[in-house]
Amino acid sequence: MKDMNELKDLLRRIDHKGYPAYKDTKGIYQFTNYILDIEHIQGDPFASPSNIKIIIKGKTADIPEIYYNKKCKRIMLQDYLLRQFGKKIEKYSFLAKGSGKSGLMSISKCGQEILERSACQINAENGDIIIRMEIGFPANGRSINSGELIKILFDFLPRVVNETMLYKNIDKTAIEKNCRLSEEQEYIRKELKKHGLIAFVANGSILPRESGISGKPLKNAVKFRTPQSMNVEMNLPYSGLVNGMGIPQGITLIVGGGYHGKSTLLEALEKGVYNHILGDGREFVITDETAMKIRAEDGRSIRQVDISMFIQNLPNKIDTTSFYTEDASGSTSQAANVAEAIEADCNILLIDEDTSATNFMIRDDLMQRVIKREHEPIIPYIERIRELYDKFGISTILVAGSSGAYFEKADVIIQMESYSAYDITEYAKKEAKKYIAEKSVETIKNDNVVLPNMERKVCAYKDWQGDRVKIKINGLDSVLIQKNCIDMRYVEQLVDNEQLRTLGYIIKYINEKMFNDKANLRDVVECTWDLIEQKGIAGICMNRYLPSNLAMPRKQEIYACINRCRQLKVKCE
Repeated sequence: MKDMNELKDLLRRIDHKGYPAYKDTKGIYQFTNYILDIEHIQGDPFASPSNIKIIIKGKTADIPEIYYNKKCKRIMLQDYLLRQFGKKIEKYSFLAKGSGKSGLMSISKCGQEILERSACQINAENGDIIIRMEIGFPANGRSINSGELIKILFDFLPRVVNETMLYKNIDKTAIEKNCRLSEEQEYIRKELKKHGLIAFVANGSILPRESGISGKPLKNAVKFRTPQSMNVEMNLPYSGLVNGMGIPQGITLIVGGGYHGKSTLLEALEKGVYNHILGDGREFVITDETAMKIRAEDGRSIRQVDISMFIQNLPNKIDTTSFYTEDASGSTSQAANVAEAIEADCNILLIDEDTSATNFMIRDDLMQRVIKREHEPIIPYIERIRELYDKFGISTILVAGSSGAYFEKADVIIQMESYSAYDITEYAKKEAKKYIAEKSVETIKNDNVVLPNMERKVCAYKDWQGDRVKIKINGLDSVLIQKNCIDMRYVEQLVDNEQLRTLGYIIKYINEKMFNDKANLRDVVECTWDLIEQKGIAGICMNRYLPSNLAMPRKQEIYACINRCRQLKVKCE
């Protein structure tokens, strides 16, 4: 390790030289309160910025262990520190002048959800803090401008580190509130299982967002109030008694007129698999972490998936126990999405009829009279929803606005009216019985339905192996591995593009290290997930350094990403 003054002397020596001379600065330097590790240096001022790692020793940061001695608190603290660092560093970005990206000071931007990120990590054993960021090394044209980089490294950066990473300078009340919130969110997650619930929505929660492109809470929105019949009381460690709507295991239907808040409630529940920041309005909207949003996905590829639970006896004699297509229809894609969710250990399916294939969800009585069952290969979801829960313990939360067919199947029916929730289960069930008595439609006979076959094996794709494999992302839409696009537009529980980038690294890792003709897909994903749980994101990065812009997805999204890789060959046994 070198002294920081050696770095300053080096920068002065290479001033006005060609940009490649910056490569000499690569190394580790001791600054007053931290260690600066220059890990990767950009090739020219117009290329991707240089990668910088800052290490603040636990003794220097002096943050009490009580704030990171549990995983939930550690992730919350990392998130809080990262946000504070990001706010400060933004003020200094581009104050150092030059060509191209000269003077850029950039770090991960966090949304409303709290994710584990590579940009800020805390060592639970010793309290060391690692910050990873990008800096555009300044240049005039393609000549080094050392004076501007000295400003960044010896003035701007030390100020930000001292103000945001040292406990003596941090807002201690804010840290206390955030860590307490993380414990209470974790408490609710554990209580869900104890109470037989799959989700909890606290009274006073703000569910509507500012807009379709903003995750921030809507100002002056109607605050959520639970129907009395669904009220559940949670005795939280710090906030005390909190009341809210407990959604039980089983089949829950969300109904109501258009624009009354049905999809808003479902969207809050699908994002409830993540913890949210203080002030978000959904801090205590908590959903079982395995819940998956299911929808139709026309045009997606399907790789040897068992969709026979929903589709059988296709006229072209295609085997639906090992179904393959490069261009799925709405119904086959949604059937595959359900089967793949089950494979990914999902316990709750979240469905909105607005984004579902109509023929997958239901066949009305008139259609069944005209088109006989033996001529229809699709077994609609309505005829499987009860079996999924009663036989396999898989719950469903379904938004329906145009058909009352699911009333008979539901355990709980919630009506949303002007963003307020009402329990109409008894009334809706009564009306459903009257309607059913008046019709005579053939229903499917018990055909001893079984779970989809999950013995799928994935073969490695050689073009995705080696150190030169490039991973890029396109917002939340797709991840590109060596220019091969994996379409993730309709995997709706991804909330940050850094999760997509991480999925790219995960796919690259398992393709290179674990896929072979004998590798079972479930075993591969579970093994990879265990590795990440033990070693963090760094466990799947085979580069010399850990990128600064990675965020953890869920295990369910790893399955989803693999299932959308058109390049991977899958065998079903």
